[in-house]
Amino acid sequence: MLKRLDIESWVSSRNSGVDKVADDVSDIIAMVEKDGDKALIELTEKFDKVKLESLMVDRERIDEAYEDVDPELVEALEEAAFNIQRFHELQKKDDLWLKEMEPGITLGVKTTPLRTIGMYVPGGRAAYPTSVLMCGIPARVAGVDEVIMCTPAPIHPLTLVAADIAGVDEIYAVGGAQAIAAMALGTDSIPQVDKIVGPGNVYVTAAKALLRGIVEIDFLAGPSEIGIIADDSAVAEYIAADILAQSEHDPQSACVLVTDAPELVESVNAFLTSMFKECKRSKIAEQALKWSGYVIVENMDDAVEIMDLMAPEHLSLQVRDSLGILGKIRNAGSIFVGPYAAVALGDYGSGTNHVLPTGGNASYDSGLNVAHFTKTSTVQIINREGLDNLAEFVIPLAEAEGLDAHAMSVRIRRS
Repeated sequence: MLKRLDIESWVSSRNSGVDKVADDVSDIIAMVEKDGDKALIELTEKFDKVKLESLMVDRERIDEAYEDVDPELVEALEEAAFNIQRFHELQKKDDLWLKEMEPGITLGVKTTPLRTIGMYVPGGRAAYPTSVLMCGIPARVAGVDEVIMCTPAPIHPLTLVAADIAGVDEIYAVGGAQAIAAMALGTDSIPQVDKIVGPGNVYVTAAKALLRGIVEIDFLAGPSEIGIIADDSAVAEYIAADILAQSEHDPQSACVLVTDAPELVESVNAFLTSMFKECKRSKIAEQALKWSGYVIVENMDDAVEIMDLMAPEHLSLQVRDSLGILGKIRNAGSIFVGPYAAVALGDYGSGTNHVLPTGGNASYDSGLNVAHFTKTSTVQIINREGLDNLAEFVIPLAEAEGLDAHAMSVRIRRS
């Protein structure tokens, strides 16, 4: 079960995954750039064992998906969608704000939605309909014109229903690094997009890293992670359950428990051993637990320091002074406070977004939010009085930099 970790070595190992597959992913990108749809069809047959007749999913197949999904699950998706939309509506900024800074000088910011977004939704090992909602709904809240989605074949009916609920415009049965390349470069069937968002495995993450610059991306979101800060007040059974829940995502998922109560580790391991026997995805979880472990600290300040070094995708605070610790945390994708805040609640429907930076990237990246789907332009409205006030120091600054035409463009307006 959980083993003692050297956290610095652990962080280093988590950050090395993308580099190991970069050459393979570069070859895939080159194939898509050269052969377009033909390459996508060949790669889908090679990796997903599916021979596609068409890359795009038609409306008839989406309608059929509703017949294949239990109505109660459709209702559950709609409830989750409501919560996600409600929370993300709170993040939306005014399209334009202006403020008079001083007489004659009014400044502001104009916020504009992006035209086209490409969503990537994982598949293969499981269906991830909530990832569809997490990517599609904030894009719609932001006002994006067109939202397309790529996900591996065969596509689960739940994923198709979620895409319809989220307002996705077009769905393509393409997965992996080749899907990222298609959305970044464009093919005959798949349009080139302004930005790509969504989680994925190490190959998807590597493709996003390599294509950044050709297309904007949200951030690097690879295999799932959870960090847990716990003291002797924590419930070992709850901790074990959260660890197992994240472990079943992917063989490279990782879980780290940081505690000042050594006896807690023994209890957590005992519950993990018992729960593991009942886990339907035990083979995946077993691999993930190789990435997982614990760190014993002297006090909670040390725990915070270690967790900030880890910068986990999910952070669970199961300590007496949860809010006190919360105030000290700097690096985490999404934070779950208290014993009842199971990470799975955020994964599925509390309303916060579960598309989050991994691999330490939460030290500088934020989880997916409405701002990822917009861009801003600054605005200046300046009259003659404002011109005269600014000219007094702008002209000498421009001349000092040797940019005489800049100075002239101001001076000529005063003549």
